[in-house]
Amino acid sequence: MDQNVSMIVMLVVMLAVFYFMLIRPENKRKKEAEKMRSELAVGDVITSIGGIIGTICAVKESSIVIESGADRVRIELAKWAVSSKGAQTTENAQ
Repeated sequence: MDQNVSMIVMLVVMLAVFYFMLIRPENKRKKEAEKMRSELAVGDVITSIGGIIGTICAVKESSIVIESGADRVRIELAKWAVSSKGAQTTENAQ
């Protein structure tokens, strides 16, 4: 009987640790990304998930139009494809 109780307690503890270490932080990141995507405005510099960097020219309901490069090429991207605001760099600051 004592062994069954300790087994149940361990299972509950493991589920709680799993929730707080994995599920909750992931949900928090998703909410922050969704908030950032909903607040996109004309003039913001964005980086797409494919690595395209550009300035937003137009914001539509489910997509955005960006200008990329010196020759002002316009590309339409889905909002979910926006990775971050601001240009990303791959160089490590040392």
